[in-house]
Amino acid sequence: MPRSLADGHTKFVLMTIKPAGWDTGVITDTEFNAGVDASCNVMSSDFAFGATDSDKVAEKALCVTNNANSLGAGNYTAGATFFRYFDDTGASATAEGDDSFQAVKEKGTTLYAAARKTSKLSTAPGEAGDEIYLAAEILTDTPQPPSDQGGYIKWRVPMEVQTAFDNVVLAAGA
Repeated sequence: MPRSLADGHTKFVLMTIKPAGWDTGVITDTEFNAGVDASCNVMSSDFAFGATDSDKVAEKALCVTNNANSLGAGNYTAGATFFRYFDDTGASATAEGDDSFQAVKEKGTTLYAAARKTSKLSTAPGEAGDEIYLAAEILTDTPQPPSDQGGYIKWRVPMEVQTAFDNVVLAAGA
C-alpha cells in the first residue's frame, strides 16, 4: 500500500452527547457522524490533539547504574484555533460554519472529541471499521485571542483531556 500525505486527512469531530459505549471506548459511526465536524473550522498549524510523554516513575534497582524509569500515567494535549463565521447581519450563533466555535466557546464545557487520520479525506464520513487515533473527553477553557490578530477572525481554545482511548475502531451504528 502506498503512503498517504497528511494534508486534508484529519477528521476532527466534537460530540456534545456522550456516546453510549464511552465507558468502554466504543463509538459508533452513527454517533461520530452526528457530532459537529470541526475539520474545516480548525486551523491546522496549531491543532493539538494527541498523546504526549507519560509520567515517569523512578524505581530503579540498586544494581542499575543509569536511570531506568518506568512509565506511569498517560498524558494528552488538546487545543485548537477555531475560525469564526458570521451571517450577513454580523450574527454568529446561527451562522453556517460557526457550530464548531459555538460548541467550545464556554469555559468548562465537556465534549467528547474524536480524530481520524487515515488515507480518507477529512470530508469523508465515518464508517464502521475506521481507525480513530484518539477519542477523548475534553473540558474547554476560555477562548483566547490569537497572538497574530491578522487574517481571519479566530480564537484559540485550550482543552484538558479528562479520559482518553487510543486507537479505537468505529463500531457499526443502528
